[in-house]
Amino acid sequence: MRVRGGMVRVWRSVAVALGGCVREDRNVSLCLTERLADLAVCVGANVQNGQDVVVRAWDVEQAPLVRAVAESAYGRGARFVSAVYWDAHVKHSRLRHAPVGTLDFVPDWWEAITTESVARRSAVITLFGQTQPHLMEDIPPERSVRDFMPTTPSFWEAVDHGDLAWTVVPGVCPGLAQAMLGTPEVDRLWAVLAPILRLDAPDPQSAWRHHIAGLRNRAKLLQEHHFAGVRFCGGGTDLSVGLLAGAQWVTCATQTRWGHPFVCNLPTEEVFTTPDYRRTEGVVRITRPLSTRGGVVEGLTLRFERGQIVEVDAARGADVIRTQLAVDPGAARLGEVALVDGASPVGQSGITFGDGLLDENATSHIAWGTAYPDTVPDLPEARDAQLALGFNRSDIHQDAMIGGPDVDVLGIDQDGVEIPLIIADQWVLT
Repeated sequence: MRVRGGMVRVWRSVAVALGGCVREDRNVSLCLTERLADLAVCVGANVQNGQDVVVRAWDVEQAPLVRAVAESAYGRGARFVSAVYWDAHVKHSRLRHAPVGTLDFVPDWWEAITTESVARRSAVITLFGQTQPHLMEDIPPERSVRDFMPTTPSFWEAVDHGDLAWTVVPGVCPGLAQAMLGTPEVDRLWAVLAPILRLDAPDPQSAWRHHIAGLRNRAKLLQEHHFAGVRFCGGGTDLSVGLLAGAQWVTCATQTRWGHPFVCNLPTEEVFTTPDYRRTEGVVRITRPLSTRGGVVEGLTLRFERGQIVEVDAARGADVIRTQLAVDPGAARLGEVALVDGASPVGQSGITFGDGLLDENATSHIAWGTAYPDTVPDLPEARDAQLALGFNRSDIHQDAMIGGPDVDVLGIDQDGVEIPLIIADQWVLT
């Protein structure tokens, strides 16, 4: 009933925002689809006149949103829009039957999507969301961990070098509604996502620009304190994360190497920076289920010693994580720490989505695996030089939510003094 009531409020707020032009419920989903498409095109990827656009859908069910993105992109002056659809069931068949030695193979035509996007300075818009989050759970972890598709390391390498304007938005469709809410009714999912995505604001694009400005101010405030580390404590967690010397606090609003501004995640509620992978100690309880390539992991607790994950315990999926951590030496070390307080509309929804894009914006999180180069000015190009600085590299990057009302967050200054950042889920640093 709460969601149905929310749907009525969303219908009314959108109708008001559009000057009353939406009069029937059947038009509101279409309106919100168009608004999300415009947001992805204009704020997320910031598509420019004459630019090529690649729309990557994680499921064929997302075709209506793909088409809305194409309509918006062409309306903004795009030269050509490519639609690329992924099918998790086909991947499932591969993981079940293909020889294990072939599972890391990526066909040239798939890699060309990235290389041509880089060459043409295309905008890449990903419609994210696993409509079958438990599909891969019958696959042995040692097989599932080998197949990175659809997002291969070459894509992340292009991102790391600032070669792509890209963004990720929820791929709203019946399957995603079923996965997240237990019902295929897309209207119910829109009721939840519209305030999270600020689509019920009179001008969603302006609302997002204002919000991003606030996140940038928060990152600037953290930067001014020059914290040496961050501590998370409470609710079964006591984790100290040493920060990389010279790393900056940043937001998901960034730019390409040629100066094209974009926002890589919508929604985004985080400010984040890079740990020194050698300086994480303690125990952390993951506060929300994780969606991984090998399935859903629940009740996860990790213990760190000298920057390394040395113990894994979970109610479900522990072997998935252990296999993931063994992919390469950097997989078991931290590459990101991000702060999100209780003001996040994702967290305020009260829903655990089982979706990394949404859940990571509900609360503070860490990620084991590779770090983000754009957090460190003048980062050396050579991998060995990066590792020598304490900057982690890996083929893995796994976000895990660790915050919540029971977990306080403290900044550790250069003298070891702890300064409150988030207390009882409220941002307190001024």
